[in-house]
Amino acid sequence: MQIPRLHPETIDEVKQRADIVDVISERVVLRKRGKDYTGLCPFHEEKTPSFSVSPSKQMYYCFGCQAGGNSITFLMELGKRSFSDVVLDLAGRYQVPVKTLEPEQRQELQRQLSLREQLYEILALTAEFYKHALRQPQAGQAREYLKDKRQLREETIQQFHLGYAPAGWETLYRYLVEQKGKPLQQVEQAGLIVPRKKGDGYYDRFRDRLIIPIHDTQGRTIGFGGRSLGDEQPKYLNSPETPLFDKGKTLFALDKARDAIGKQDQAVVVEGYFDAIALHAAGITNVVASLGTALSDHHVRQLLRYTDSKQIVLNFDADAAGTNAAERAIAEITPLVYSGQVQLRVLNLPEGKDADEFLKANPDGAEKYQELLKSAPLWLDWQISQLLSNQDLKQADRFGQVAQEMVKLLRQIIDDNQRTHYIRHCGELLSQGDSRLVSLNIENLLAQVGKPLSNKPKKSHTSPQKPFSNLALPIGSEDRLLEEAEALLLRIYLHQPEYRQAIVDALEVPDLIFSLSHHRFLWQQILELQQDLEASTPALDPLISLLQEKSLQFPTEMAQVAHLFHLDEKQEEDISRTPLVIRAAIACLEQVACAHRRRYCLEQWQKLDPSKDLKRKQDYWEQFSEADRQIKELEKVRNAAFSEIVEMTAL
Repeated sequence: MQIPRLHPETIDEVKQRADIVDVISERVVLRKRGKDYTGLCPFHEEKTPSFSVSPSKQMYYCFGCQAGGNSITFLMELGKRSFSDVVLDLAGRYQVPVKTLEPEQRQELQRQLSLREQLYEILALTAEFYKHALRQPQAGQAREYLKDKRQLREETIQQFHLGYAPAGWETLYRYLVEQKGKPLQQVEQAGLIVPRKKGDGYYDRFRDRLIIPIHDTQGRTIGFGGRSLGDEQPKYLNSPETPLFDKGKTLFALDKARDAIGKQDQAVVVEGYFDAIALHAAGITNVVASLGTALSDHHVRQLLRYTDSKQIVLNFDADAAGTNAAERAIAEITPLVYSGQVQLRVLNLPEGKDADEFLKANPDGAEKYQELLKSAPLWLDWQISQLLSNQDLKQADRFGQVAQEMVKLLRQIIDDNQRTHYIRHCGELLSQGDSRLVSLNIENLLAQVGKPLSNKPKKSHTSPQKPFSNLALPIGSEDRLLEEAEALLLRIYLHQPEYRQAIVDALEVPDLIFSLSHHRFLWQQILELQQDLEASTPALDPLISLLQEKSLQFPTEMAQVAHLFHLDEKQEEDISRTPLVIRAAIACLEQVACAHRRRYCLEQWQKLDPSKDLKRKQDYWEQFSEADRQIKELEKVRNAAFSEIVEMTAL
């Protein structure tokens, strides 16, 4: 649900009504000490209480880890939730009327919130129904499957709220609609029943299946996975997309794993429900599972909220399907891994086993699994090993093919030191133990990669460091390009008022927007202050001061962009050639937009069957080609501006 911007009156009312002791005491055991309360800090491990809550100030503070804030920031930090999400939850709890800055959206917001609450209630009721059904005589096969084949203890079955969907066509339908009086439309919207293709009526989506509830990060049921107990296909059936459930944005067991991910500073991603359940049952609780979809950028960013060192381990099956899934996941998050925003490793278990099989096959499986996690190779080492798998490098064609694939990987590495390491590593692998060939292979790789090793001393200031060097990155590094280009435009707007209209005009012509959410938020605040800005003079420009005042209203959002309000020496130099910088930055934004459009067209083109939809396939190919042409043209614009800036800096 896209939440409209909340009215400040709603936020203020929530802050006034949400008593901080009331909110925090639900999650922390607090003891009265004088006027304040103390307890063990939930944000770091400690044995002696250093966490203090002040009812008079409505603030908390930890003297151990320096965490602090109000009831809203407490819930945001503890649950890694958004500001609006927390405020809306507290508004519902303390019966605060919700208002937005757009009056026409209030009714729609209230309708959506009401629907979501009703769907949560229906799904919670359904989870209890399935859980109860698992204890009935007709669920004998399901219980046998859990205890004999999966070897799950009763406490694990209870922990994951496992259940059983009876075999009847309308059992759940009759229970929810006829017995409990739930609205038919909402039961269908929850993804629990399906309209019959012929005639009137509905039938249960899940029938004679073992049921695995899927929860959001707050532990609320949002969908179900159902495993067939016989030969029925598909073997696993998930809930459809609903207002609550988006499998492309959901990770199974994240609600149970998030604390362990934070404590162990590492997240493990497996493929299946029962791999995750088995690992949790074995005491390895920093584990989540994808839901039949490739690990996406959104999934990874969810996990990165909980691990400071950004460590994620992919433990997919070691068979061909699992290897392909791992490669798809890496491809999906390429900008994140190449830019170092995630420290990704890949674990393939011995003998091609999945995690559940591995634990069952080894008496000390949990301990061995932990050891394998520690030694799991970095994703790039794993990909290189995949290139070499079953390849005879003594054959010229195989050698050339492997070398070319290595070059493709090496070209995308951004960090100079890392690229140096892997060029040498690949050169040694291609030499197959012949030390005489190592230098030759390294030189050949260097020539093809086209980027020199950065192990030479820096030149003196007469050959200056390139300004805003990220704008010279290849188009494959979209995340870093966007971050650098958008930040440059915003810095110029904030610190050089005379160029503000130029930036507005440059954004309007190609219809560009700020793509990164924190930059888009800042831009929205700037536009709202436009009248004040027009009445000011550059010498007495109030923009930054006015924006900083908004930190009281939007503390979390403004904290993400506060660094833009200040300039260090390098940043001043970066924006000093302002018209050229604007031109280069706008070209970057256009390039990234074209790259996204090109990727989308290629994906659609690959999906279409030419025998059924040749015209659409041709259209997508033409759009792909046009986007590719535009990217190349924009590359020329970007490089030309970049070269001019470097030349001017050298003068």
